[in-house]
Amino acid sequence: MARQRKIANQEFKQKTAVICGGSKGIGRETAKKIARAGGSLCLIARGEEELKAAVEEVKGLFVSDDQFVDWFACDTTDYDSLEPLLNNFVMKRGTPDYLINVVGIAYPEYIQKLTFADFKQNMDVNYLGQVAPTLIMLPHFIKAQKGHIVFFSSMLGFIGMMGYATYAPSKFALVGLAESVRHELKPHNIDVSVFYPPDTETPGYEIENLTKPPEAAIITETAKIFTADKVAEAFISGLLKKRFHILMGEAYWIWPVAKISPRLAFMILDRDYAKARKKLGKL
Repeated sequence: MARQRKIANQEFKQKTAVICGGSKGIGRETAKKIARAGGSLCLIARGEEELKAAVEEVKGLFVSDDQFVDWFACDTTDYDSLEPLLNNFVMKRGTPDYLINVVGIAYPEYIQKLTFADFKQNMDVNYLGQVAPTLIMLPHFIKAQKGHIVFFSSMLGFIGMMGYATYAPSKFALVGLAESVRHELKPHNIDVSVFYPPDTETPGYEIENLTKPPEAAIITETAKIFTADKVAEAFISGLLKKRFHILMGEAYWIWPVAKISPRLAFMILDRDYAKARKKLGKL
């Protein structure tokens, strides 16, 4: 695992981060770490009660009097509702330093049980839910000639596996978007990162496991499951280093294998799938 950068007490002093999906899980833990390091925040999520609880927790971690945390409950796929909220935030607080897109869902299932609506929902939430805030904030970042945009993908954003036919394409799409945006925004001094979090102990992961096909569960059972705190720590470390690809856990070796030798990556996946089917008596 790559060496992580230790977060200093004032690393985010006079910096502001907008976190979409900041009420729970990795988003909430990221907000807490930024607050502890002197940064200010704007948290966005759909659930108002969880959002309020996150805001209060973040406030209790402030290290200086000039920090603030604003918030608003909004579905980030609702562009028309989100746009005035973000624009008003910028008018009030100025252009933020970071836009961190954490929103996402996973609905694993056998492909023959999936519907067109399932594919649409995953693409709407996982892809468009990160596209909308980005499009709204881009004019502000370009005008200010600064900013750092982060997209949250997944290891399934560079290699697909059975059971995740709705999820993986949406995460692949985010990587393509991040690469395109990175290239185009270089003249404007705007940084871009894409994060590939591993399996993480979050409410969303618990929901994901409810429909995960048993073959997929067997294939992934040896993978380490991280706490949201540890994942946020690795993410912040990569963010401060301005890495484009922010990797942790098994992604460190799976990513280069998938990039350099996709045939080998497929062989490993196919072998694990065959073993899982054998274990389940599906020969």
